[in-house]
Formats: sequence, structure tokens, C-alpha cells
Amino acid sequence: MNQLRLKPKYNMLKNTNKLLIIAFALLTIGAVRPAIAQETEKEPAETNDKSGGDDEVSTVLTINNKDGEFSSTASFSFEIKNTYNTNQEGTISYNITTDKGQVVKTLSKPVNLAKKSTSKYDFDVPNLKTGFYKVNMMINVSDYDDTTRRAFGIRPDEIKSQYAKPADFDQFWQTAKDELAKVKPNYKITEIPSMNTENRKVYEIEMKSLDNLTIRGYMTVPISKNKNKKFSVLLGLPGYQVKLYPIVGLDPDLVIITLNTRGQGTSRDVIHTERDAFISYHIEDKNKYVMRGVIMDCVRAVDFIYAQPNLRHDQILATGGSMGGYLSIALAGLDHRVTLCSAQNPIMSDIRNLVGAVEWPINDIKKYTLSKPGVTFDQVLNNLDYYDTKNFATTIKCPTILGLGLLDPYVPPSNGYAVFNSMHGDKHVMVFKNLAHEVSQVYKDYEGRWMRDTFGLF
Repeated sequence: MNQLRLKPKYNMLKNTNKLLIIAFALLTIGAVRPAIAQETEKEPAETNDKSGGDDEVSTVLTINNKDGEFSSTASFSFEIKNTYNTNQEGTISYNITTDKGQVVKTLSKPVNLAKKSTSKYDFDVPNLKTGFYKVNMMINVSDYDDTTRRAFGIRPDEIKSQYAKPADFDQFWQTAKDELAKVKPNYKITEIPSMNTENRKVYEIEMKSLDNLTIRGYMTVPISKNKNKKFSVLLGLPGYQVKLYPIVGLDPDLVIITLNTRGQGTSRDVIHTERDAFISYHIEDKNKYVMRGVIMDCVRAVDFIYAQPNLRHDQILATGGSMGGYLSIALAGLDHRVTLCSAQNPIMSDIRNLVGAVEWPINDIKKYTLSKPGVTFDQVLNNLDYYDTKNFATTIKCPTILGLGLLDPYVPPSNGYAVFNSMHGDKHVMVFKNLAHEVSQVYKDYEGRWMRDTFGLF
């Protein structure tokens, strides 16, 4: 019987608790110089190894395109190394499915691996329709049994969501911004001397946002002899249920703001749900859904930046991963004061097409709906149309970069491309064919160069 033994580091994440592990790492800080500690993934080697002393069978599954994308015929290779002193007999097989699990093609063939040998098998799959596909490559031989998962896309630039943006989407969000504008922000900036470094001062920031809720975050400011110096701004937005802390580095040109939106980190005074319940909080009412306030918290953070005389109001990078990627796109779509947008693996992407493709957040939302008499899942989906990442993306005017992992269990690549293809103007997507809900250091480095080149920070 074939068993699935993916290496834990790259395995598909199975529950929302693991968002805690990765979401802060996905807050993009690659624009900051190397003094900042950061957790980023390297693209893994495309191998599954099973060691047993000096003898082992190892496999390498390679999608034969750098970004895992093809125009029509997909191509992949499977290499097997047998270091045993005995032949290995059995089968190799694959099945290819759509991102929702519909089987497209299967193949199985016998293999006889000579002792101390390496064998390579090439496969082509022609005439595939536009979209993304999952590959399960299985080996079952005398002393080894394993499955490797990969994914590839066919003409992803043609992927479009079949679901339209609500006709009153823009008015809905204009109403939210008008309500926010009536709330006096009462900005407070408090230095935290114990957290200062030789080159930076650290401040807690506090402000009133929609519904008169208090939100908090941190701001780190380079120490400069030039009292009239104005700094560019990196606005870091939080992953799902992650507490953000101050980010300090050596960059003399950049103020770094990390925002804890309502219900997150230091802003849990009023909204303090259990972690799994946050995504569904008041989801039955689009005017009270928690994300309405969360997104307005991000707009209020831009208000804060504009209120500071030492900050460049024309040089604001909004960045984040997971929920932070979602918020970056939502903010850039609603508030054109944002200069650059960087989003990695944004959740809530093409929400209706998440149904049947992912467990989270769909299962948690369904569970919540069942607890509310008179509320149906269809009603909730109608509300979520106003919170879909792809709908915010249509109104972004600033340059944007998007990072996607083809093995992402929360943001299937088809959904990510539905967002990307909804954008107009200056945009760039970076695809990581061997990663899940993460990006590699390549993304961080690119973001940093892109920001500094755009802002003229040399």
C-alpha cells in the first residue's frame, strides 16, 4: 500500500494553528537590511529520501519549467536512485487532478531498478485546459514506498474568476471610509527606551479606528543628525492571529511600522476571539463582519503616516503575507495613497472558488454558519463577495508584486492568479513551484531592491 510521507517542512499544512508558525515570517521585511532576523524558506530540493544506513532509495520529481507553467503540454521527470545491493522491483505511477480533486489522467508502469543504479523517467501530458493541476507521483518497490506531490499550471495568464464583483462594491467601501473619517484618531506615540538600539528609536503607536476601537502597533525610526530628514515607510500588516512586534534594522532611510489590527496582538481589548473563530466573527452581516473594521484599521494606519511630518507621504510600501497579503491588496485597492503593494499568498482569494478546494477557512466558516439559526452558507458567500481579494485587486493603481506557492493549501494557485489577472497596470508575480504557504528569500531580496529603486534609496 502506498503511503504518503512528505517531509514535514514542506508538507501541506493541515490546520489553522500552523498559520501561527508561518504568518509572521510572511510579513515581508526583505526591504530592510540584513540586521533584521527573519524566517524565510529556501525552495526545497525536489526529493523524497528514505535513509536506512548506507542503503536507500531516493527520488527526485522535477516539473520541467522554472515556474511550473506550460502553454499546453506539461512535462515532468522522475529520477530514482537505488543504493541497495539488491534490485528493487515494483511500480511507479502518477495521478493528475484539478485543484478540486477531479482526476484528469493516471498512469502506472512496472519498474525493475538494478542494484546501485539511477533511473530517470520522463512524462509528457498534452492537451490540458487552462488551470492548475496537482501531481501525485508514487513509487512502490521492494524496500521503498512513497508519494511526492507537485503542481503545475497551463496558461495561468488566462485564468479569470467566474464570479463578478458586486455592483455596489465601491459604494460599500466608500461608506466604510466615510464612517472612519468621522472617528477622531487621537494618535498617541510613546517611546519605549528599553527597546531602542544604537541606530533606532522604538515607539508604540496607538489610534482610534472604525467603531471607535483602539488599535496599536509599533514604529521604529532611524536616529539621524538631520532633524529635517523625512523617511520612506514600510507598513507591515499582520498574518492571521499573529502578534506583530517592532522591527529594527540598520536601514537609515526607512521607518518601519508594524500594525496590530483589531483582534490581533496588542489590539485585542474589545475583539478577543479564539483563534479559529476570528475569521467568522459577525460574518453573517457584511456591515459588521470583523474584516470590515480590520481593513479600515489599515486605512487608519495610512492616516497616521500622513499625520507625521517626518514621514514621506509619497513613499509608502504596504506589505504582508497570508492575511497580511490580503490586507495589503485590500488597502492598496481602497486607498490610493499607498505607493507600492507587496502581497504574498493572500488569503480570501476568489472566495467562492475556494469551496471544494481548501479546508481553511471554508470549514470554519461553515461550522460558524451552522451555529447561527436562519443563516445559510449562501448568504455568507454573498457577504464575502465584498471581502474577496480579487475584487479589491481591480482598483489597485500602484505597482504591485504578488508571491504564490504552487503547493499552497490555503491559496490554490488558480485562486492566486484570479487575483493577479484582476489587476491592471504595473504588476509582477513570483511563483515558487515547490513551496506551500510561503515565499523564498528570492522574493524578499526582489522586494527590497524594487522598493529601494522605486523610492530612490541608494
